[in-house]
Amino acid sequence: MVQEIPKAHEWQPEQLRRANIAAGVALWAWNVDTDAFTMDDLGFNLWGVPQGEKVTFEKLSARIHPADRDRVRSAFNATRAILGSYEIDFRILIGDEVRWIAARGQGEDDGIVGRTMFGIFLDVTGRKQAEEGHELLAGEMSHRVKNLLAIASGLTAISSRAAASTEDMARELTERLTALGRAHDLVRPLPNGQGDAALLGDLLSVLLAPYDDMGAFKGRIRVAVERMGVGENAATGLALVLHELATNSMKYGALSSQSGTLDVSSMNEGEDVILTWLEHGGPEVREPDGEGGFGSKLVQRSVSGNLGGTIDYEWPQSGLIVTLRVNRARLTT
Repeated sequence: MVQEIPKAHEWQPEQLRRANIAAGVALWAWNVDTDAFTMDDLGFNLWGVPQGEKVTFEKLSARIHPADRDRVRSAFNATRAILGSYEIDFRILIGDEVRWIAARGQGEDDGIVGRTMFGIFLDVTGRKQAEEGHELLAGEMSHRVKNLLAIASGLTAISSRAAASTEDMARELTERLTALGRAHDLVRPLPNGQGDAALLGDLLSVLLAPYDDMGAFKGRIRVAVERMGVGENAATGLALVLHELATNSMKYGALSSQSGTLDVSSMNEGEDVILTWLEHGGPEVREPDGEGGFGSKLVQRSVSGNLGGTIDYEWPQSGLIVTLRVNRARLTT
């Protein structure tokens, strides 16, 4: 007895439409002669174009992110010279929203009907955002490891200046590295449900203690801020910014010199809290050239993102001055 081989499912138009909707697949067709561009309902929604509006590839290109526009136009024009399938990812702008789209189709006039090429669009925004997050995290971790190595060298030099014996140096260095570990614990999100992260003064004390010859509040690092709580949402951003400033000061600024001092103070201005970072007695400072490195970008992202504030730098010869302005309500949540 010969076993009958099951036939492939014969898809009906309505079934195909439902499958496309479930998978988020938008269909498109492009007439290579007239430039007319046709999409299904998912395509119009994806591109933020009113349903049924007459669309051309040139008109649709106006919604492509300026940084990707020329690349996408060149890629689409080249599709007819490509053998087999192709895929290109690009960004589009829907108002202030940025979406990532993957366009897929067949090249070299493969399957062309009536001078029209066919393909699909996929919304890959979630995947792209995850990839960008992973790249940012990898860059941040690499940056922190490099900073830690530089800090460890600086802390060793600080400890050696005051130590009377190798035993004292080992003890002091261990204490400083332990304090540095406590500071790094703050430079990460806190678990939900832990409430307020810390008082502002306590947060500064823990962050800056590893860099002070005699411990925060007692030696060359002086802190004078009002008594207020820092919310768990703001603690990570604030800790990251202050830790980055302290690291740079240890490598290039006042804290790299035995005679250098650091003053951190706060004042109120309307609904804002203004933190001032003031360095004295270190090497002569100069405004850096260019846009700055990863650390500078990390600080800007933390200030504008986590804290919703602004940060400004001044570069007098006497030492760096940094002014951090944050809304009080944002700082305490």
